Amino acid sequence: MLTLKAGTRPPWVGLGAAIWVLIASGSGFTFPLYSHSLKSVLGFDQRQVTMLGVANDIGENVGILPGIACNKFPPWVVLSIGAFACFFGYGVLWLAVSQTVQSLPYWLLWIALCVATNSSAWLSTAVLVTNMRNFPFSRGTVAGIIKGYVGLSAAVYTEIYGVVLHNSSSKLLLFIALGNKGIFFFIQVVSVMLGIYLLATTVLDDLFSFSSTVSYAIIIIMVLLLMAPLKIPLKMTLYPSNPRHSGQTDGLADGEGNWDKTEPLLTPSTSTSNLGSFHENEDMSEIDILLAVGEGAVKKKRRPKRGEDFKIKEAIVKADFWLLFLVYFVGVGSGVTVLNNLAQIGIALGVHDATILLSIFSFFNFVGRLGGGAVSEHFVRSMTLPRTVWLTCTQVIMIVTYILFAFGFDGTLYAAIALLGLCYGVHFSIMIPTTSELFGLKHFGIIVNFMALGNPLGAFLFSGLLAGYIYDSEAAKQHGLSLLLNSHTCVGPNCFRVTFIVLACICGVGSILSVILTIRIKPVYQMLYAGGSFRQPQGSGH
Repeated sequence: MLTLKAGTRPPWVGLGAAIWVLIASGSGFTFPLYSHSLKSVLGFDQRQVTMLGVANDIGENVGILPGIACNKFPPWVVLSIGAFACFFGYGVLWLAVSQTVQSLPYWLLWIALCVATNSSAWLSTAVLVTNMRNFPFSRGTVAGIIKGYVGLSAAVYTEIYGVVLHNSSSKLLLFIALGNKGIFFFIQVVSVMLGIYLLATTVLDDLFSFSSTVSYAIIIIMVLLLMAPLKIPLKMTLYPSNPRHSGQTDGLADGEGNWDKTEPLLTPSTSTSNLGSFHENEDMSEIDILLAVGEGAVKKKRRPKRGEDFKIKEAIVKADFWLLFLVYFVGVGSGVTVLNNLAQIGIALGVHDATILLSIFSFFNFVGRLGGGAVSEHFVRSMTLPRTVWLTCTQVIMIVTYILFAFGFDGTLYAAIALLGLCYGVHFSIMIPTTSELFGLKHFGIIVNFMALGNPLGAFLFSGLLAGYIYDSEAAKQHGLSLLLNSHTCVGPNCFRVTFIVLACICGVGSILSVILTIRIKPVYQMLYAGGSFRQPQGSGH
């Protein structure tokens, strides 16, 4: 059984400190803020910009190395690598956009953007793996909070971009380069307050153009709201509670632990310890293992069942793994296509200020991530309802959203972006705990980052190859230019209409796959959550 100390500081200190790391790790969402500068200052066409968007998504989501590192090194090492990558990657982009260094080759900028956004993978993986292991009984809630703050980080950067940096892309790149239920409920409430505050101030600043004094007051309040989650570990440090009188575990699994004993943060299951020397030395030769099995000294090692700990090579041969990957790929791959082209979509439909669009997307992305984790956690405990049900619902909504984008109905742009941000965010807070529940926590960092490859793969196919080509073709028609020489702006719904119709069809396929996956894994959730609380499978140890 997984056992947690109650009232001890380490898990809550980690979750409180994670908020700042997560805000920093969302720099990949800022691509729409400076993508237009890449096009105008450096003279790129839309296909080149969308391929840079693919680099942005590849770097942000290729986290296999961070996942492996999390099993071998302490979190501070992983975080340090992320900070190092952020400085050098965004530093090169700043040199290009600010024209401090002239004529940097396109391939170098592509690699630099990969390195820059890969910092997000290192930072978020360290935080996610640590906190999922620290709070194994509240996976949906923890995943929602963590990915929620990543999504909200775009609004934080947008606030700084507009208020402090005065909409300067080069300054933004330089800035990025240099720079229990009750407890969970408190963090969730603070994060919702922060999200509403950021959305409201961004919209009001666009409407009324605040003075510098008011602008800096807004930033100070934002920083205070960001610091609010640190109240939890600070209170526990200054006013420690007596563990003997505490009946809580991590706030969502009551009565799971014995707090009169001093135990490590995570302890292995009894079934794992019963395997004795067999698991203590996994490097035994096959002959030794066969002899030991024949003599009855050890039990023959069997393949894990769903809900137990899988290695990546064991997970990738399972149908459930690929169904979840494909559903996630469809949802986030299509969503990130809109995000990467958000500035151009706004211009095509008559909205020239990408900051408003990004703030709306960011806020509802945050709501989807936070709400998806909390709602799925409630229903999985009360009804043993598989979390993937919500992926089906969101992909049906995304079909409607893409149709609204495709035909550019008057007055629907903001609503469509809000709906898309909501559905996009839900995919993150559902995929993460579902992966841990199907394939365990022991190799969670590697497996979940393999799943995350669906994001850059979708960006390459739907944004890099499809959206960029169609946009440039339409722009060439409008301006009567050769497609090879076109770097003009496209205006009107036709710029992305075919792209959105294709994305709607793909989401239709994704919703069908999600239904199949939900039916397949329902017995797993009935096993894990029978009785309304998480039960560790007997064959699993962390």
